[in-house]
Amino acid sequence: METKITELFGIKYPIILPGMSWISVPELVAAVSNAGGIGYLATGPLSPAKTRESIRQIREFTDKPFGVGATLLMPGAYENALVAIEEKVPVLNISLGKGENLIKKVHAYGGKVINTVTTVQHALAAQHSGADALQVTGYEAAAHGSQITTLVLVPAVVDAVKIPVVAIGGIADGRGMAAAFALGAEGVGMGTRLSITKESPVHQLAMEKQLELGAEDTIYSNRFDALYCRVLKTPSAEKAVKQGRNLAKGLAASFDIAKSLDLSWMKLATSILGGAQKDKSAQPKEDAPKTHSASKPKKQESLFKKMMKGPQTGMNLAHMAQAYVAIKKATEKGDFKDGVYLSGQVQGIIHDIPTVAEVINRSVDEFVKIQKNLADKATS
Repeated sequence: METKITELFGIKYPIILPGMSWISVPELVAAVSNAGGIGYLATGPLSPAKTRESIRQIREFTDKPFGVGATLLMPGAYENALVAIEEKVPVLNISLGKGENLIKKVHAYGGKVINTVTTVQHALAAQHSGADALQVTGYEAAAHGSQITTLVLVPAVVDAVKIPVVAIGGIADGRGMAAAFALGAEGVGMGTRLSITKESPVHQLAMEKQLELGAEDTIYSNRFDALYCRVLKTPSAEKAVKQGRNLAKGLAASFDIAKSLDLSWMKLATSILGGAQKDKSAQPKEDAPKTHSASKPKKQESLFKKMMKGPQTGMNLAHMAQAYVAIKKATEKGDFKDGVYLSGQVQGIIHDIPTVAEVINRSVDEFVKIQKNLADKATS
């Protein structure tokens, strides 16, 4: 199967495992790459030393291309991206930031960069910064998807840019692949689907809960971690969204975060308040995409700066810290008393826990059959 994405990344199938914290670990990343797709290591919860160790583990598990994700909004992400560059990873996935200087460093050794975006404005900015491709994350996706559905956002971005687009949000099988390709995408991401597999580190209780609940059983709100975020609808999630920010709980959680990132608490706080990003190129969250006639986007104010303005600074930081701990509890321990799990609406059409290879092979087979049937209908 050949597309611009398979050609760009040197992979067999244009199917991507996004970098999901506590989920996209070396074993799952390698399983996806070995099955013909490409997996991204999630570095959000990792220190630079752990990021380097994880990259080397992936290379022990596979000789296929893989990627590393860096959410530039978060503390430590820039340093983790530099480790990925030192290790010359084939693909760097940048989210919540453009990272022009990182892109130059990756290109210097022949690597590729794909930016995750949620609006046309962000897509244009990423293209201008030198990204090789885009991951367009629609409303249906788990975690931080757009406020625009995949069905609308993908063709809007495809029409606006000249680089290949990967569609994410609402895709779990060959039907979703066929729909995404019809919209102009050159690849698809299957985060929720690939997280519910035998190789996934997600706790069994969390997988079973997703299989039990339907497409309508998620919550999309900015009251969980200060950004619009989709989570599994459970009593703990409803409670977290209802309560919103809690400065005391957030402060307590921040010490756990500092420990996992191998930072002193003071260094963590300094990193956050300093902007979380060395090149100050984070992208703002917008209510809707804005189309520009020129290819060069207007200068944007940092998302982090917008969030951290005024008296809400401490509360926004608390919000993020609370979410970090809650997500980890649900993902690693299946704790739905205090934990909150990130899941996409696509959970409603997932009904089993197969291997990664089974997911990818049957999705490709279904996609090919759909393409053939559509071609036959068009010529009949």
